Amino acid sequence: ELWQSAFAVLAVAANQEDAPKGTPQVLNEAFLSAANEARQKLPKLTSNQEVARLYRHSLKTLASWAVDREVINEEATKIRARFDAARGCAPAKAARLLQEGKDELFDSTHPDPYCVPFMPGGSLFMRNPPPPLSVCFPDGNYPEDAPTYTVNPDMSVCKPETGKSAIGSVLVDFTKKNME
Repeated sequence: ELWQSAFAVLAVAANQEDAPKGTPQVLNEAFLSAANEARQKLPKLTSNQEVARLYRHSLKTLASWAVDREVINEEATKIRARFDAARGCAPAKAARLLQEGKDELFDSTHPDPYCVPFMPGGSLFMRNPPPPLSVCFPDGNYPEDAPTYTVNPDMSVCKPETGKSAIGSVLVDFTKKNME
């Protein structure tokens, strides 16, 4: 039902006849509204969790830029030293440093980041997804050892507390190579 309404909005936007000839049609508002309906709400993070995510994302960005393991290890040591130097600072300074770190990470983001082959954007993404139990056992008699969990498109187990739950709809953004 959600996708039908999104396609209806897109069809109406695509049939705009008041746009001058030769002007590209912009469907950003329609796409954004459909994406916002499908996007899941992220959990609120503590400042320690945000710093840990910033550190992890900075290492992943580093791995996209460097190929040699020795270079990666040297630069990772420098990044770790920068994070350790700011440890235990005042909350206001920590918030400022966190924002500066996010800005620096955004500026140094690789245009085509490395992604693990089985994640969105990888060559193995959803190559062998597990079939639903209703397909394997059409009569409904599931064996006792059958899995009782659902799997996200990136093959991780669905957990509502992580913000990634395939219950409902999941938006896979191939331009950012992630799942929202």
